[in-house]
Amino acid sequence: MTTKALFFMRMRGILRKELLQILRDPSSIALAIVLPLVLLFIFGYGVTLDADNVPMAVVLSDNGPAAREVAARFDQSPYFKTLHLASMAKAVALLNQRRVDGIVHVQSDFTAGLDKLNPAPVQVIVNGIDANRARLIQGYARGVLEKWTEVRRARGESVVAPAVNISQRIWFNESAESRNFLVPGLITLIMTLIGILLTALVVAREWERGTMEAILVTPIRRIELLLGKVLPYFILGMMGMGLSVWVGVTLFHVPFRGSIWALFVLSALFMLASSGFGLLISSAIRVQFVAAQVSIVAGFLPALFLSGLIFDLGSTPLVIRIVSHVVPARYFVDISHTLFMAGDVWPVLLPNALALLGMAVIFISLAFRKITKRLEA
Repeated sequence: MTTKALFFMRMRGILRKELLQILRDPSSIALAIVLPLVLLFIFGYGVTLDADNVPMAVVLSDNGPAAREVAARFDQSPYFKTLHLASMAKAVALLNQRRVDGIVHVQSDFTAGLDKLNPAPVQVIVNGIDANRARLIQGYARGVLEKWTEVRRARGESVVAPAVNISQRIWFNESAESRNFLVPGLITLIMTLIGILLTALVVAREWERGTMEAILVTPIRRIELLLGKVLPYFILGMMGMGLSVWVGVTLFHVPFRGSIWALFVLSALFMLASSGFGLLISSAIRVQFVAAQVSIVAGFLPALFLSGLIFDLGSTPLVIRIVSHVVPARYFVDISHTLFMAGDVWPVLLPNALALLGMAVIFISLAFRKITKRLEA
């Protein structure tokens, strides 16, 4: 047999062996095919840097024809989802509760300003927690008013330039600095790394090292095993949270307007939900590498892209918004931004806290059942 034939025979054997290994290990196929598809789906379909259907409160203190025409322009804009209110007090309450992202206030002397050929006063108040989104909303509002001015000029009506004097105000993040929005959100990612990625390896490590059999013959109870696996990473995650908050407030000068006890309690709920999810992955998968990959795809990437930290969920398709409700980080991002930027606003904090509590109970219960089956097997 020639050297060339021997070469091809050996290569065929090696390739056949590797192909069989890939077929026996579905994680390799998932890593090569499923992960790219997930990323393409998220970036191509669900992720957008635009602000669409922005919930906007419209308050008309002047009920003249020109003022109503301005309100109609906001109604027709594809960028806004308007809510007409009778008073600024109601609009401010909705803005505090994060139910609207801004307020357009057509003030009482609007028509009088137009009649005198002066710039008519319009106030635009924007939730500035996310500085980039706030700038987009400001630009969209200015564009609507400029379009209204062009229409009046096209009709031959006397219009000064500019016809509208916009009085802008940014709430919650008056300096409009992006780090005031990013730093509280990064705390969520840090706790996710500890709660899901590290916890996802704890039970799989025991099986891979062959020490689970030794644990099975001990008198340790299932609840003790569960607590022993969760508590160290829970404490580690809370320490990471505390350090991150301290660095954010002292080094980056991010304002913190909430209470420490509320941050501690709500962070504990998020850490329990994340740790429970990570333990569920670790209980179902016996190989550390596979458990790590699953935790990245099912835990870290959704926390990064589907939590509202980087991309506004309100501008994403409906299916993406529905999927995001099963991501624990979505709720804690709302909590951290509210505590840092606005304070203890319980109409925002309480629903998110209840969601995290429910997810923690579900994930830990499922992990307990999975560990129970293995111990009884």
